[in-house]
Amino acid sequence: MKYGLIGEHLSHSFSKEIHAQLGNYDYELYELRPNEVSNFLYQRKFKAINVTIPYKQIVISELNWIESKAKFIGAVNTIVNRNGKLFGYNTDYYGLKSLIIRQRLNYSGAKILILGTGATSRTAMFVAKNLGAKIILRVSRHNHEKGIIDYETAQIFHNDAEFIINTTPVGMYPNTKDLLIDLKHFKNLRGVTDVVYNPIQTKLVLSAHKFGIPAEGGLYMLVAQAVAANELFFQKPQPNNIIEQLYLSLINKKNCFTK
Repeated sequence: MKYGLIGEHLSHSFSKEIHAQLGNYDYELYELRPNEVSNFLYQRKFKAINVTIPYKQIVISELNWIESKAKFIGAVNTIVNRNGKLFGYNTDYYGLKSLIIRQRLNYSGAKILILGTGATSRTAMFVAKNLGAKIILRVSRHNHEKGIIDYETAQIFHNDAEFIINTTPVGMYPNTKDLLIDLKHFKNLRGVTDVVYNPIQTKLVLSAHKFGIPAEGGLYMLVAQAVAANELFFQKPQPNNIIEQLYLSLINKKNCFTK
């Protein structure tokens, strides 16, 4: 494999078809068990890869260099092999920030709830902070870490939140009926962002629409981070409008729609 995506379960992934439109190179989906990741990286038989759940944090110890943003976030989703040395980046940051800006959500001075405590939740915290959020809380079903609240606490004591970002895989294909939180408790919500992109509109996104809340799934984020990764792979910029073009192409291909 020269280029591709590593993760534990990849049957839901759209990454292969996105990269097929970004250039003439083979991009493979490569499922690895947790005990296989270290050896895969050690062998260095690839030119560049993306990394997804649940390996964005554990790959860090195998890298020779990590960009400051990825180091601060504590998550890497893009690795480039340069002459046998592995360089780590976080293009999820660019992808999520691009999605939120596209949604025209104003985080300045706002209270944000981030669902999940994994690697992508750390990225979301960094994005929200850089977009001016005043209060950022992570929500988990397993409240074992300082600064993390459970869902009951969120619904009772933080129902004044203005924005919610879901960074968990809950609602992802094939478990599309799953939902973590009941939006009826949050009367001040001004926007919902779900990093899940398959299905295009998750149950969380549809629930937000039901209450008249602007919401979007993670497809635009996926495309934007893939474009950023491609530019790192080949050290060559893509056209400015390529993200929107690929996003609309995928929407049309899958005969879906967004609101």
